[in-house]
Amino acid sequence: MGARSDDGPRREPGPSGRRTRDVVPSGTGRVADHLMRGASAPDVPVVDLVDGSGVADALSTVGFVAVREHGVPQACLLGMRELLVDLFAVDEATKAQQAITRENYRGFIPLRFFTPNRDSGAGDGTDPADAFEGYKLHWECPPGHPVSDECDLYGPNRWPDHPTRMPKVVASWWAAMEGLVDRLLDVLADEMGLDRSVLAEAMETPLTNTTLLHYPARRPDDLAPGFHPHKDITVVTVLDPNPVGGLEVRTRDGRWVEAGCPEGALLVNVGDVLEVWSGGRLISTPHRVEISGGAERYSAPFFAVPNHRVVAEPMIEPVDGFETRSIPMGYVQAEVWRTNWPDEEAADTHSHLGGVD
Repeated sequence: MGARSDDGPRREPGPSGRRTRDVVPSGTGRVADHLMRGASAPDVPVVDLVDGSGVADALSTVGFVAVREHGVPQACLLGMRELLVDLFAVDEATKAQQAITRENYRGFIPLRFFTPNRDSGAGDGTDPADAFEGYKLHWECPPGHPVSDECDLYGPNRWPDHPTRMPKVVASWWAAMEGLVDRLLDVLADEMGLDRSVLAEAMETPLTNTTLLHYPARRPDDLAPGFHPHKDITVVTVLDPNPVGGLEVRTRDGRWVEAGCPEGALLVNVGDVLEVWSGGRLISTPHRVEISGGAERYSAPFFAVPNHRVVAEPMIEPVDGFETRSIPMGYVQAEVWRTNWPDEEAADTHSHLGGVD
């Protein structure tokens, strides 16, 4: 994710003409050498949640928006950044002992373990594995909560022995991120006429999760992707930009450009669920991570996901040409988790599983 350009954001009318908003040129800061030279990047709109308007307009363009005045305390963001470095500094034996299993998708994810849920290249299982390691956490289901009897995806998190502060840091960060998501959904409900009570009910006992990520430095000739092209099967995803950059967004004409974000803002992108709820007005955009040279990168995307009972369908009249579909959250989330294992195949062809064409 690039830093703000020297000239700063510029002003431009929103898609509906309702207000004026800032936009930050994508690709400011580091731009990967393999991007098309001379190509004009789309603009990542910048919105201010104190104003609280224009969010729907912004998310209807490239599906990404930089949010200022987001209300997430700087101490929470700094605490998470420091935690990521300490978490992945533990020895490999410890990581192996506390790794994810097929039965419990919580814990350390081994380096280069995951490949795309659906092959995006040769189609024969030979796509290179992503060059990251991770730690998987989910919404902390209280002990004895009845939802854990309804769906196997719920349960307590696994906490590593080190860093000992991790549960406290994550709890504060998680609560702040949930608060931001709630505010965003309130704004979108007002702007788009979505049923606020339905949104609130959908986010009770959520399947919200995060993958804490570490992309180790690697050789320049290592061609494996940092994270393969994908879309998020979320309502929204919230990300604290990393100064190393590397997050790239696919434009509607098929080019890959780096997502820009001004200092102090958080990036928010539309997931498949919100795209469906909005009848295609808000865009779930393919994105990936590409890191050149010997850079090391850390990241903590917050994936806001409805509960297992939700079957996402359009809440308002779909736009012309939108491929109307439904997303049964419990089933699709279980399929995504299952097919993350390299030897598993999708049980059907109608679930997108975050893949891109």
